[in-house]
Amino acid sequence: MTAIRLLLVDDDPLVRAGLSLMMGGAEDIEIVGEAADGAEVEELVDRTRPDVVLMDIRMPSVDGLTATERLRHRKDAPQVVVLTTFHADEQVLRALRAGAAGFVLKDTPPAEIVDAVRRVAVGDPVLSPTVTRQLMEHAAGSGADTRRTHARVRIDTLNDREREVAVAVGRGLSNAEIAATLFMSVATVKTHVSRILAKLDLNNRVQVALLAYDAGLLEESEGNGH
Repeated sequence: MTAIRLLLVDDDPLVRAGLSLMMGGAEDIEIVGEAADGAEVEELVDRTRPDVVLMDIRMPSVDGLTATERLRHRKDAPQVVVLTTFHADEQVLRALRAGAAGFVLKDTPPAEIVDAVRRVAVGDPVLSPTVTRQLMEHAAGSGADTRRTHARVRIDTLNDREREVAVAVGRGLSNAEIAATLFMSVATVKTHVSRILAKLDLNNRVQVALLAYDAGLLEESEGNGH
């Protein structure tokens, strides 16, 4: 089994030491580098080729949000998991919109942080529908109408089946759960998800979920009893 290559980014050396100790106990994770600021990330990514970057969101020079945006514009970008102190944080939401695959709180139990790294390495988001909703509600006031208009224009590029899959992704369902709910094979679900990402020019399922929320699709789904 190939080990997951992990890059740690945090300006606090004690936090990095703790994460390094925590991850060092996992046989399937290899720490390939550490950085104290977002300004170091791109060069380290070029040199170490990580699969996952565990990224602090607040750093003095280049913050985790900016570093995430820069990474996600690159070809073959690693997955990013944001480290934060507060879950209802507008910066976290911006990082997710920029392409982070999820986030973990700094006081999350070690086993859950290790599990988060494993999950994003295989393409699974680290974000529950409940947390997504809390985040969206936290930032709902500012520009919500504009976001809804833009989101609906983008969603309209999907066909009916893709739209159903997008709603299911927004509800936090796994591929297997979507397959069972919509009566299709898991392989077909994966194909639909890939097409949705390509059509909407998105990086991952978290961004699909956020766009579905912005467009009001989850509210419509609940109103229809789904």
